Amino acid sequence: MAMKTIFVVDDNGINLLMAEEALSDHYEVITMLSVSIMFKLLDKIIPDMILLDIMMPDVDGLNVMKQLKADTRYKEIPVIFLTSKDDAATEALSYKIGAADFIKKPFSKTILLDRIKTILNREPQNKKSEGNEDD
Repeated sequence: MAMKTIFVVDDNGINLLMAEEALSDHYEVITMLSVSIMFKLLDKIIPDMILLDIMMPDVDGLNVMKQLKADTRYKEIPVIFLTSKDDAATEALSYKIGAADFIKKPFSKTILLDRIKTILNREPQNKKSEGNEDD
């Protein structure tokens, strides 16, 4: 079975490295420093999940989430916010606009892996409408 692909989008290279180290034994991890790179890559690769920072210099992750959910090609991709923003209002808004999860940085590798696994294991139910009954 092919490894699932996870995009990690964060403007901080150290955060990208930490996420890649935490996930690369289990997933194909593609890291990127900006949302514009992510949207260019989405034309070629549809990941199984996106880990997205909220506070980035070029764009707000919450607005990126709205863009993803508004596009039929990307709306089914689960998005986990991986962020240092830890106020309840932001977390509530994240879920309201469709986030699969909200994980505060610095993250625990074990918790991150467990939550990703849980979300990806739920995912095949969405795919059944495409005729993949034997997943």
